[in-house]
Amino acid sequence: MLPAYLPNPCAATVGRGTPMDFGRNFSDGRRVLGDGKTFIGFFGGSAAGITIGLIQMAIGSQFTLPQFFPELTMKAVLCLSIGSLLGDLGMSFVKRRIGLARGAAFPIADQLDFVAGAWLLTFLFEREWFISNFTAWIVLVILIITPIMHRITNIIGYKLGKKDVPW
Repeated sequence: MLPAYLPNPCAATVGRGTPMDFGRNFSDGRRVLGDGKTFIGFFGGSAAGITIGLIQMAIGSQFTLPQFFPELTMKAVLCLSIGSLLGDLGMSFVKRRIGLARGAAFPIADQLDFVAGAWLLTFLFEREWFISNFTAWIVLVILIITPIMHRITNIIGYKLGKKDVPW
């Protein structure tokens, strides 16, 4: 899951510049995504996820790893990395539609939107790998630890001045 976990905090760290919605509003009069979703953040975050995935692949090719370290494929790395940011973008779109401002808390959805995006894209484009590696037990563990890790990284981002709110 590292290729899915790393893009979001990296996107927040490097994100600046032109918003992905170009400052435009949707038909409801609200911003499509908001200023927090930028092209630099999206591509920088994706690059970070892909890089950690490539590192994992290199380590896996050099060593015989225990069974609980699945062998990554390039397609899985791309899907996990890009999918995590697409999931985050999708939730930003939903949050704008229901009237939540940038940075507003949306419990559970905020913590798992990127996981859903990563899993969906991986399931669509690397189905066999996804099914063989995301067993029910692994899915359960990820759904439990991800909100905890998300909260910790957001507090760190807040203290570093990279996030306006600690959630």
